Amino acid sequence: MPGITREEVAHLARLARLELKPEELEHFAGQLDDIIGAVARVSEVADQDVPPTSHPLPLTNVMRPDEVRPSLTPAQALSGAPAQEQQRFKVPQILGEE
Repeated sequence: MPGITREEVAHLARLARLELKPEELEHFAGQLDDIIGAVARVSEVADQDVPPTSHPLPLTNVMRPDEVRPSLTPAQALSGAPAQEQQRFKVPQILGEE
């Protein structure tokens, strides 16, 4: 399989709206070629009897149960806020919506 060319890297950079210097094109061409080669090697190893996985080890959810615990009152939480309204932090409007 032929390697990735500078022109192909330049084309990808244009699509991604990245401005690359000439020396970066050569550098990234080599890196992309290495990445494609690594993916090709993994594809050679993968077989029909190997199920696709997202992680080599089984993962379990390690979250604690959701329990009510003592916490700050609204007044305590808002005590250091520069502005508040109806027991909420008041922040500047940024989207122009109401």
